Amino acid sequence: MPETKILSNGIDFYNRGKYSDALAFFLGISGEAGTDSSEIAYYLGLCYAKLNRYEDALLYLEQVVTSGTHLERVQQCRFLLAVIYSLSGRKRLANFELGKLLESGYKPASVYASMAFIAWEQKDVEKCLEYYNKSLEIDSNNVTALNGLGYVLASQDKDLTKALSCCKRAVEESPNSAACLDSLGWVYYKLGLYNDAKKYLEMAEQLDKDNEEIANHIKCVVLDGEKR
Repeated sequence: MPETKILSNGIDFYNRGKYSDALAFFLGISGEAGTDSSEIAYYLGLCYAKLNRYEDALLYLEQVVTSGTHLERVQQCRFLLAVIYSLSGRKRLANFELGKLLESGYKPASVYASMAFIAWEQKDVEKCLEYYNKSLEIDSNNVTALNGLGYVLASQDKDLTKALSCCKRAVEESPNSAACLDSLGWVYYKLGLYNDAKKYLEMAEQLDKDNEEIANHIKCVVLDGEKR
């Protein structure tokens, strides 16, 4: 039986967003005769990442990267590794993976946007702004960079006009993104436009009800609005 036929059920589960079912499938056939271990490692890594089981994801994503086969998949897995390393506080490892991606020419706008996020987490504001601007030089419509740059500028009370423009464009490109709506609301708050701020922040909250940062932003708007 061709390998694609063997894996097709698991791939179908994954493509339909049934990540637990896909994970169970790929774990079940791991090691079976006629299957490519690198191919299965790729899907296991993706499934674990989708399920936020990051330590398990790292194990399989690293296998794909070290295998050196399927360049596009290696690059995709490097990018996921960088994101996971960043989320778990392993900034040096994240920067290493992103640096390798830049060397390979993989989606540089996305890589620079990720490097900007890591710099922000490290409280290096100037480097963060530099990376977001580099990302937008490469792709002026990169939503992550537009949203990130606007949010950082607003948080630092720098060039709020530019921050508003960036966040408006991000929302236009991705109107159902809680992160983008939150950033736009935050810019309006910094501009003292509390009604507009509340409107977009509440829209963000509807999309991501358990997000503490959005909830804190709404509290700021309500408290400052009451003082007026």
